[in-house]
Amino acid sequence: MKRTPLIAGNWKMHLTIQEAVALAKEIAKSSQGLEDRKVMIAPAATSLNAVAKAVRESPVIVAGQNVAWKQQGAYTGEISPLMLKDAGADMAIIGHSERRHIFGEDNAMINQRMVGALTYGITPILCVGETLDERDDGLTWEVLKAQIREGMETIASEQAEKIVIAYEPVWAIGTGKTASKEQAQEAHLFIRGVLEGIYEKKLAEQMRILYGGSVKPDNVDDLMKMPDVDGALVGGAALQSDSFDRIIHFS
Repeated sequence: MKRTPLIAGNWKMHLTIQEAVALAKEIAKSSQGLEDRKVMIAPAATSLNAVAKAVRESPVIVAGQNVAWKQQGAYTGEISPLMLKDAGADMAIIGHSERRHIFGEDNAMINQRMVGALTYGITPILCVGETLDERDDGLTWEVLKAQIREGMETIASEQAEKIVIAYEPVWAIGTGKTASKEQAQEAHLFIRGVLEGIYEKKLAEQMRILYGGSVKPDNVDDLMKMPDVDGALVGGAALQSDSFDRIIHFS
């Protein structure tokens, strides 16, 4: 089944507003005319509105790096889906490994964020992935299955079809290590099978699964040739216009 690839840049805690706008404009320019793929960038919350304005006339999608599950309330430090929409975002990254392992977010909280995003019209990118210890202990499939099943609990099929999954092996994030294209394909195929078990085959075949783990200009082509790799969630290489441009224009 034909799925439109998505190249997503996660800027994490980098760039001032001025720097973010300058980079966004370069990416918007690079993305003009692309019809067979989508491009998304997730700036820091402080730059979100300015970046959204900078790419308004381009096909670039803007996302939040996280999202709360309530429209408003006493949740100091959180950003609601309504606030994200108001700032110009249409998507949100949820369950990134750094949120899980640095800030202690578990599958139950991630599920709340997923439901909240969908309720208020934000498309989630659900991140899943195993640590090196979990892989070495043979727990990769168990971990991925739990993260997907618990993260998507109570989400109906008509909402699930909007969701993007990102497989990010934690041992390959910011380490310079990358899962081989065969390892990525194996994990993506397994994830698609889990989705099929929750919903149905047709829906599982429609959903995009991105690879995230030290994606760079020199490995993106091989990764994107895999039949179940539908795009990339890019970290460090998304902070430089030339490297991200090369990734956007994968062959």
